Amino acid sequence: MDNSTDKIIGPDSFGPQQLPLRQLEKPQGEAVHLWHLDFAHLSTPLNQQVGEQPHELSVFQQKATRRFYLRLLLGAYLGIPGKDIRITRRVKGRLELDSAQSNRELDFSVARSNDGYLIGISSGAAIGVDLEFADRLAGKPLSLAKRYFSQAETRALSALGEAELQRAFVHTWACKEAIVKASGLGIANQLCRFTVDVNPDNPPSVLDMRDDDHKAWKLAVARPVNGSLAIVAVRQASIALRGFSLR
Repeated sequence: MDNSTDKIIGPDSFGPQQLPLRQLEKPQGEAVHLWHLDFAHLSTPLNQQVGEQPHELSVFQQKATRRFYLRLLLGAYLGIPGKDIRITRRVKGRLELDSAQSNRELDFSVARSNDGYLIGISSGAAIGVDLEFADRLAGKPLSLAKRYFSQAETRALSALGEAELQRAFVHTWACKEAIVKASGLGIANQLCRFTVDVNPDNPPSVLDMRDDDHKAWKLAVARPVNGSLAIVAVRQASIALRGFSLR
């Protein structure tokens, strides 16, 4: 189920995978594995009562639940129990696998939106993912663009009507956040240092970048569930995207 960067993969392309997870084959070459977990339909190991919903858990419990499934998934790729997975954090907050365990053969990125949790897995290339609601409404999108985005992006967004502006803003924000996550430099003072195509009807692309070769980056779009928008950013020549849904 390999897909080119200009093809959006929808809910039907996220193949269901059942627990318990067995040994998973690592993504090869320029393949990227994209996992979507919906905690509204997935049991959480920290629930104290039958029927308790994820949003009813404390912030700490929600974070622990996400980390539990992340370790479970990474462990299945590396062939070791999830509880033995060691995850470190860079100075700017980016999570990464302990290099002694992965030998830098895997990189990952995570994003969440309400009950949805997205995990992107690459074959070692820097990866970033973001997950948004496609119909999300941003308050004062042009003011936010002028504050955070590049001048070229702001000019392009300023030419749009209100309905088009909202859709383009969410798309642009998701693209930029995915790239920043992959770079590991943090959002502060970074969103304005590169420019993406703000048109959500075009294949996503990086048009310019101050401190790197913009042609070295590739973006892809996915819609794990109806009404969602997922962006994957990878620093490699192309993306062959494959989607999975954990049940």
